[in-house]
Formats: sequence, structure tokens, C-alpha cells
Amino acid sequence: MDKLTSKTYRQYDYMSRYSGFPYYYNVEDDKYIYGTTANLRDDISYTLYEVKNTDTYDSISLDFYNTPLYFWVICDYNRIQDPLEKPIPGTKLKIPSITSLSFKDN
Repeated sequence: MDKLTSKTYRQYDYMSRYSGFPYYYNVEDDKYIYGTTANLRDDISYTLYEVKNTDTYDSISLDFYNTPLYFWVICDYNRIQDPLEKPIPGTKLKIPSITSLSFKDN
């Protein structure tokens, strides 16, 4: 899946860090697909990180940024479509420098 179609935002009855992600319902898989925006610039300096068995995007964010809330930065920079999916062990992720984050001009 290259692009999300029929984007909408899920409404939560409680405060959720996932509330800002576009999503759609995939009839073939019978599940909701979440996506990130892919608006971070590609020329940001980064650290290469190999995913371990116990890693989640939240835990990687906690390790690198001292907060799990920036998981979306890792997902966005690596063009990960579904930030709720567990990363595959052995995969190499680019962890962008938080101090040099900038967004593409749309």
C-alpha cells in the first residue's frame, strides 16, 4: 500500500496520542490501517539503529528522546505506514536527530 485513501480521523472518548493519525478501514484484511504523514525532511541527520526483539516504536523513542511520545517521528522518518504494528527485529531504522527536525514545504 503506497498511499492511504479515504482518510479520516478516529474520535476517541479519552485523550490518546494516536488521535491525530489518519486511518481507514481495509475491507480485505478486516482491520483499520493507520498512517503517518511523511512530512519530515529527508536530509535530517540520523543514527542507524537495529531493532531488537523487545522493541516497540514507543520504547525506541524513549531510549533516544527520553519520551515515548515522539514515536511518530521515527515512524514518519522511516515511512512506516502503521505505527501500531510491532517493528520487525533486525530491521535497521533511521532515528533522526530531534534537534534538527524540520518539515517539508507543501
